Amino acid sequence: MKTINRLASFIKADHRYVYLGTSVIAALGLAFSQRNPTPLSFLAPTGVFQDCLWAILWAWLVVSAAALVTKLMHWNDYRETSPFASERFRRGARLGSYVVVVIAVIFFVDRCVMSFIDLVQVSIVSDSNPSDFLSSLVYMTYKSGDFFIRGIEITIALATFGTVIAFFLALLFVFLRIQTFDRVDNDLVRFFKSIGRGFATIYSTIVRGTPMMVQGLLIYYAGFTVLRGMGFETAQANQIWSTFTAGLVTISLNSTAYMMEVLRGGIESIPRGQYEAAQVLGYTKAQTFFKIILPQVIKRILPSVTNEVITLVKDTSLAFTLSVAEMFSIAKALAASQTNMMPFVAAAGFYYIFNLVVAVAMEWIEKKLDYYR
Repeated sequence: MKTINRLASFIKADHRYVYLGTSVIAALGLAFSQRNPTPLSFLAPTGVFQDCLWAILWAWLVVSAAALVTKLMHWNDYRETSPFASERFRRGARLGSYVVVVIAVIFFVDRCVMSFIDLVQVSIVSDSNPSDFLSSLVYMTYKSGDFFIRGIEITIALATFGTVIAFFLALLFVFLRIQTFDRVDNDLVRFFKSIGRGFATIYSTIVRGTPMMVQGLLIYYAGFTVLRGMGFETAQANQIWSTFTAGLVTISLNSTAYMMEVLRGGIESIPRGQYEAAQVLGYTKAQTFFKIILPQVIKRILPSVTNEVITLVKDTSLAFTLSVAEMFSIAKALAASQTNMMPFVAAAGFYYIFNLVVAVAMEWIEKKLDYYR
């Protein structure tokens, strides 16, 4: 209801640049009208009606030009002397601007949308790959749609499960990474804290210092070798330790190291006084972390986490080294079989749309957490 009321207020309001803004839209409508109509065009058969729409757009441009000339000639007393500034004329101009917008949209649908639909219909029934870019893209997507859908499913699964696993592992590792010695700790506690902190530090250094492609190959062959050493046959080992499982483990462990450092930076950015205040109020260390520190950390690290998630989505393409049938592997195979670059264009479009959705979703979450400011 609020959106409807806002739209109604916008329609009824006087807009300062109604002539200029609507003139741009009218010019776009005229540009659309100059495109050749397709057999699916619904305006071309109307003849006179189409010409009337075209004439209305030109009439608006003429009126806008007249209003501009009048304003330039009567710059200081435009509101008092110009008929274009009268209440009745402004109301008519506002209503006329909506008519122009509708006409421009009609031309856009008739010349662009219907043209694209016609192109799709022609492309999907073609016996061979068309030569022009857009037709070739439509032809390739239609003919290889099942392969792309399978690749998209695997890519989304790798990115989604990899992100969730990496985040919770990062929480565990950052807990080890930030351990400090307390005066009340005995030697055994200090020993385990040292082991945990050292392990987390070495893990982060190794993972961030080696290529993910190399990590994937090592993890896959190491897991396969362990299963073979346990007495499993090759077929059984491949079924248990599949390339998808190895790819998911690789992506998760690799992203864990980066998310751990992001979380560590967020935790260390919290003033020490908040820990001391929580201790004075009787909070335990766990209560302090989960009820006071972590909510603030999540808000502060969201931009960095967004970057890491986007990087993880793109890094799923490295799973092709393990022969995982994700999006890039499918595109690479199709491009080789068709000797065409269109599969790579489709893959790039998918990655862009997926990451755009991730960015928008994370920005929405960030706005929802603004109350922590």
